[in-house]
Amino acid sequence: MIDMILSILLGSLTAMVPIVLTSTGAVVSERAGVVNIGYEGILLMSALFGAIFAEMSGNPWIGLLGGAFVGMLLGMLHGAITVYLKGDHIIPGIGVNLLALGVVAFGITAVWGTAGQHQVPTNFRIQPLINTPYGGLSPMVLVTFIIVFLTHWVLFRTPLGLRIRAVGENPEAADALGVNVEKYRFLATVYGATLAGLGGAYLSVDWLGVVTKEISSGRGFIALANMVFSGWNPVRALIGGFLFGFFDNLSVWVRTNPAVSQVVPWQFVATLPYIVTIVIVAGIIGKVRPPKWDGKPYKRE
Repeated sequence: MIDMILSILLGSLTAMVPIVLTSTGAVVSERAGVVNIGYEGILLMSALFGAIFAEMSGNPWIGLLGGAFVGMLLGMLHGAITVYLKGDHIIPGIGVNLLALGVVAFGITAVWGTAGQHQVPTNFRIQPLINTPYGGLSPMVLVTFIIVFLTHWVLFRTPLGLRIRAVGENPEAADALGVNVEKYRFLATVYGATLAGLGGAYLSVDWLGVVTKEISSGRGFIALANMVFSGWNPVRALIGGFLFGFFDNLSVWVRTNPAVSQVVPWQFVATLPYIVTIVIVAGIIGKVRPPKWDGKPYKRE
């Protein structure tokens, strides 16, 4: 029993990484007042390009950085449209999500000549930091913890974080005090998308080791729900991400244990992360308060 629990907990740490990274990025972006619902597409495209960069360079860490770079570019596009062109915050995200479906399906065929999926060779994947009897622990788990606590410290303990929160709560007052609202909103958007890109590359060159057009499996949307669950707080997003990762890994554990799957259908367990998402969002909405200017373009009078 203890072995089973330790195995599931270790797997939960592995499964939480893309959700926590994306949620943390979304917290910063929305604290600055910019909504981005395109994280699902960013995860997809970063998984594709992360694998491409890893195999081209022969280095999986280059793949991770490549995925983060793709996320950064998509964040710059979203920031340019929403912050500088004062566009709608929702439509660009929908566009990125739809674009990713086509780009990834086409990219797998065009780059590797296979249809549907590509298996990333083991030598192009991140190796575990430590190996335990219950599975390997990725160094990205440690990196995720560092990013979460560093982001939390910057957001709530530094003048930079104060400016980011100010442009999301009251951009008119921040502007009157000399804060460049557009610059901070743009950089926060890019930071959020970059973390999502890192999470997407993690899917292909580390955890799952495969590229498919369904590899993100709704994790971008779950990350947004987790951001609401966290009350726009990175540390709480870490806790929520672990919870979602637990249910995600539980379905894998049930599927790979025939004795259990004969009693509990793994297909039912696989729906639990999404059911939990709906339940949590239904219970949280109305009880938490987003930044006042979240999703509202700011124009100087």
